[in-house]
Amino acid sequence: MIRRYVLDDTDALIAIWEKANAFAHPFLPEAFVTQVARDMRELYLPNAETWVLEDAGQAVGFIALVGNEIGGLFLHPSRHRKGFGRALVDHAVALKGSLQVEVFKENTSGRAFYERYGFVSEEEYCHGPSGHVAVKMAMPAG
Repeated sequence: MIRRYVLDDTDALIAIWEKANAFAHPFLPEAFVTQVARDMRELYLPNAETWVLEDAGQAVGFIALVGNEIGGLFLHPSRHRKGFGRALVDHAVALKGSLQVEVFKENTSGRAFYERYGFVSEEEYCHGPSGHVAVKMAMPAG
């Protein structure tokens, strides 16, 4: 089941983010991760259009949208490669149409997921706050 985020979801989603972030982004500096954890709680979750994926009544992942951009897609690592990420992106596409996303170049599992979905790389740049290369990806129109 996919439903809208409510404030009571915050702790569960932060816990999912911590596990997913450690899995996908082990290369990120600790100070950057600490700041993002704070921002998740205070800025990102409350201000993005966030959708929660539940399995057996328990939150297992979420997608946060800012317009037609995926600001974050995080699944508990135990739920990877089981169709949950695709279900969240399918939900976002149904709401917004063609989407964009930015992924760290070193996040090979994340980039592979988006490529399998049909996203194409458009640009690489240095993500200043982390010091790592990010890749802007987009779904082809239509």
